[in-house]
Amino acid sequence: MEPNSPSLAAHRGLRGQVLIELKRSQPLTARELAHRHGVTAAAVRRHLKELEVEQLIAFEREQRGQGAPTFAYRLSPAGEALFPKRYEETLQEALTFVERSGGREAVRRFFAEHFAGEAERLKPSLRHATPEERLDAVADLLTSQGFMAEWSPEPGGLRMAEHNCAMHAVAERFPEICNEELRFLEEVLGAQVSRERHIVSGCNACEYAVSFTRPAPPPENAT
Repeated sequence: MEPNSPSLAAHRGLRGQVLIELKRSQPLTARELAHRHGVTAAAVRRHLKELEVEQLIAFEREQRGQGAPTFAYRLSPAGEALFPKRYEETLQEALTFVERSGGREAVRRFFAEHFAGEAERLKPSLRHATPEERLDAVADLLTSQGFMAEWSPEPGGLRMAEHNCAMHAVAERFPEICNEELRFLEEVLGAQVSRERHIVSGCNACEYAVSFTRPAPPPENAT
């Protein structure tokens, strides 16, 4: 991010909360935003108008059920730029050099070694952790790296979500990072993990179904 570019920290209070909520769940209407923050729709609309003037959000008319169309808001490219991207340009240049030197397999090994190092640093503190403590630790790590991660219980299992891709352009150019991240999650959580939504595919979040129930090994005399 350039030194003089706007930052999320400059938007405090309800205005900043609106930006974060749109990042998590866009598009949202003023009424939906008001309900989530326990304020009036009129209060939210004032902030939406100011964010629109700053060109941080955009809106479109949507038909939701019966009645007149409503305005649904989402982040503009400038609004998306408020969220961390972790030195994407420099990393892409480095990875392009790795690819030229050793091909895509060298890129895969680069990410594999990166996530292996993250796993080795994290695993000692998780040796006796419960599944919930494991999820907390992984979500905290990913959030500290700019991924806005959280987990939640759902009927039939658990779900982890990353609401921001801190290396979006890198993931588009080098999808190996997403494959190695999935292996990292399975290793540190000690669980079955499957990706069900993907920011690179146009979704609002990367979402993973997490199951700590592993299938039983086959009997020793099984053929």
